[in-house]
Amino acid sequence: MAHLNKIVIVGGGSAGWICAAMLSHYFQNGPTQVELIESEEIGTIGVGESTIPPFLQLIRTLGIDEQDFIQQTQAAFKLAIRFENWRKKDEVYYHPFGQIGGPLEVNEFYQCWLRAKQNGHPSGLQDFAPATVMADTGKFMLPGKAQRTMIANANYALHIDARLVALYLRKFAEARNVKRTEGIVTDVVTRPDGGIEKVIMKDGREVAGDFFIDCSGFRSLLIGKTLGEPFRDWSDVLLCDRAVATQTENISPPHPYTLAQAQDFGWRWRIPLQHRAGNGYVYSSKYLSDDEATATLLSQTEGEVLRDPWVVHFKTGMRERLWVKNCVAIGLAGGFIEPLESTALHLIYKGMDYLLRFFPDMDADQTLAAEYNRRMTVDYEEIRDFVVLHYAVTQRDDTPFWREYQKVELPESLQQRIALFKAGAVLRDGVDDMFRAPSWQSVMEGMGIRPQRYQQLVDRIPLSVINNMLDKSAPMLAEFVATLPNHEDFLREHCPAEPLKRSA
Repeated sequence: MAHLNKIVIVGGGSAGWICAAMLSHYFQNGPTQVELIESEEIGTIGVGESTIPPFLQLIRTLGIDEQDFIQQTQAAFKLAIRFENWRKKDEVYYHPFGQIGGPLEVNEFYQCWLRAKQNGHPSGLQDFAPATVMADTGKFMLPGKAQRTMIANANYALHIDARLVALYLRKFAEARNVKRTEGIVTDVVTRPDGGIEKVIMKDGREVAGDFFIDCSGFRSLLIGKTLGEPFRDWSDVLLCDRAVATQTENISPPHPYTLAQAQDFGWRWRIPLQHRAGNGYVYSSKYLSDDEATATLLSQTEGEVLRDPWVVHFKTGMRERLWVKNCVAIGLAGGFIEPLESTALHLIYKGMDYLLRFFPDMDADQTLAAEYNRRMTVDYEEIRDFVVLHYAVTQRDDTPFWREYQKVELPESLQQRIALFKAGAVLRDGVDDMFRAPSWQSVMEGMGIRPQRYQQLVDRIPLSVINNMLDKSAPMLAEFVATLPNHEDFLREHCPAEPLKRSA
């Protein structure tokens, strides 16, 4: 077997440096060299500042101290996503991390709750989700530090500063022998077999490699422009194609959730960090101009604006294949789904995780590539379906944008998921589903989709036993959460970030 001698990563930012950090962790002592080419001139989009729990698995896998990472990246904790105005105006629901309730004998909690609801129980599903109850009251405690309590089965992620994360991982990777080259790649030279031989920079320097990772963002310099891999356009089911973003000072304590607030022509996010907040409006340019979107965003943000708003144009979808010949596209170069469920960084981590599992040698066996592409396509399609679910079952009809969504034909895979769920509260399991049952159940319930029946096995338990469990556990959870520290106090005591210097 001929090992790869050199891997070249084209592009930096979060995608490039996550790839470099993961490769450097495994190849610190050879046999494969890693070189990353990026340009300070191009910069990064830097919008992906909200994560989901698997991102912390990456940090732990790399042996990075979580506390230090949080302090250095100005991070804050995230327990859930709070959705406002999605099904109807003035309605709120949460998508929490971690479990909801606990099983009763061998029966899933959700099935027990469903039976109680069909018999008139007044509780809401999220009354039993520890992450939701903490998020809604602004409380926080590491679930791992609260074993044998009612929040032990919660989970969490982070709100991060994407620029600081890239810098942190750059230091990590460079300390493990990744070579960073400053420059703009302008040309790509292919081999006789169609693979990539080398890239040429603006100043004429050339960098050759055995395997290439395309982290060039929306430019998609290698997989798109050079290798010509077709793009699967999903804009027929995801209508937004622009985002405007800005950063503001914090004028209130950072809430431990991402805010996703539906607007007239899209949705707005608010992501509080320790030192500032990230804000944005994802919208459809068919109904709203960039200037109108910017004005709407600024009218709704709190605190002094720290960075002038910038507009990002995007097309939702993915390349037909993410691994072609001796090139893999990671991040925006390979595909994009609007950040409603904070999955952008996860797809970067997942893409590299799969690449390490199916790691090639010099011949870049296309059998490995085919399996890689199949698995990554499944992940992209699952995220697409999950995001479409938030839109396409809305009852809103107050603007042309929402009325158009009511006519969108759902992907067949999502139609099947919804039908299965309605028929018997059953969820389709995947090999590597990133959204487990509590996620689908939370969004289905939040968007008004409730199964027609519960599973009959639950009838083995007397209804009075189920009602008694629900009557006791929700108040106990609320009472316990009330004793926890506020999110801001927890950050200040356990992982305070250094104040950032403001430029004059």
